[in-house]
Amino acid sequence: MKYSFVYILMCSDDSYYTRITNDPNRRLNEHQAGVPGSYTYSRRPVELVFLAKFTEPSMAIKFEKQVKGWSRKKKEALIQRNWDRLKELSECKNETSHTH
Repeated sequence: MKYSFVYILMCSDDSYYTRITNDPNRRLNEHQAGVPGSYTYSRRPVELVFLAKFTEPSMAIKFEKQVKGWSRKKKEALIQRNWDRLKELSECKNETSHTH
């Protein structure tokens, strides 16, 4: 079976980089080697801090897009697998969205 993976890298400037791949080891090596002009090129070395495996590529794509839209705090909760904190950060705090 062929898997898809969503990964998060921690870059040397403390930024996060989220992408999808079917070969995490190859992609990590490519990021470390560097491609001039790419986001991670000037931010090396990078460290793999999160990896999730999916059997359906469409689910991996959906998850990648979701994570890319998250705040730094929410990504950190995911990386730490702190599900309670992730849930807390996912709750809407906007009063106008609640019915009284």
